[in-house]
Amino acid sequence: MPERAISPKAMTEDDIALDRSLRPQNLAEYIGQAAVKERLEIYIRAASERGEPLDHVLISGPPGLGKTCLAHVISNELGSSMRTTSGPAIERPGDMVAILTNMDDKSVLFIDEIHRLNRSAEEALYPAMEDFLYDWVAGKGPSARTYRIRLPRFTLIGATTRAGLLPSPLRDRFGISIRLDFYAPEELYQVVRRSAGILRIEIDEEGAREISLRSRGTPRVANRLLKRLRDYAQVRASGAIDIGVARSGLEMLDIDSRGLDAMDRRMLEVIIVNYGGGPVGVETLSAAVGEESETIEDVYEPYLMQVGFLQRTSRGRMATAMAYSHLGLRGPAEQVKLL
Repeated sequence: MPERAISPKAMTEDDIALDRSLRPQNLAEYIGQAAVKERLEIYIRAASERGEPLDHVLISGPPGLGKTCLAHVISNELGSSMRTTSGPAIERPGDMVAILTNMDDKSVLFIDEIHRLNRSAEEALYPAMEDFLYDWVAGKGPSARTYRIRLPRFTLIGATTRAGLLPSPLRDRFGISIRLDFYAPEELYQVVRRSAGILRIEIDEEGAREISLRSRGTPRVANRLLKRLRDYAQVRASGAIDIGVARSGLEMLDIDSRGLDAMDRRMLEVIIVNYGGGPVGVETLSAAVGEESETIEDVYEPYLMQVGFLQRTSRGRMATAMAYSHLGLRGPAEQVKLL
């Protein structure tokens, strides 16, 4: 997939470094997700007062909303060390056991993309999450012997963009399940102002609000656009970002007033022009636009649905009347009604 300025995923090492440099250290610094923060404050304080590890936490939601960031914040609030890995990196049960046996009491294990865990490694987690135990079988047949390993009392934090792919036995073992929602423009405005201060970027209120309106409800996108506009302001303007610089720079990046780029508009145009507004299946749409179906579902569709340009129905994807209007196209209303 070609690099997109508005991609919610961390695409490069530079993206990862930017995320780390702007990462809040505690819940007070974490902007947005007010209901989530309120619940976590209660759970963390209660666990700390009892001297117990925090219940295992599952964080779900679209990419770029701060799942990894929130995991670090939780670890900091607990005053615990944190070990980070990802689902695809754990290939065998032995890999999982090696990680768990080397953790400290009340420490945090963060597994990103936990829905991609190998099945056998996932099953090794079950007794570890429930009883902090792992049973290891040595040998085969009548001579086989079972050894029980007692594990440190840890908190597992799992992050996923596709909670529906988690098996029920794993999902049910998380005592705390939270979902991050897209950010409101006012919350993104606060994110932009905070990031500009840390990066020492000169930006006025209108410039910051213009970025927030085109950031697709996603903090990672807002921070990336801020950084790109800093370069644009340095070369094409006085170095400061105002409303004029923000609009000119975002136009250069081909990001329109609703945060759509060329690929978003192409998807909607394919549905409208090629398939009469839909319904069209995701596999057909994938072939038509030359993008993987999983990427369409995880990256493109959530925002298009949030802003009301796309509908998922039992028969496929359909463009809405708002999509026709945004693209300046005309079509019969019955083509874009829900089935």
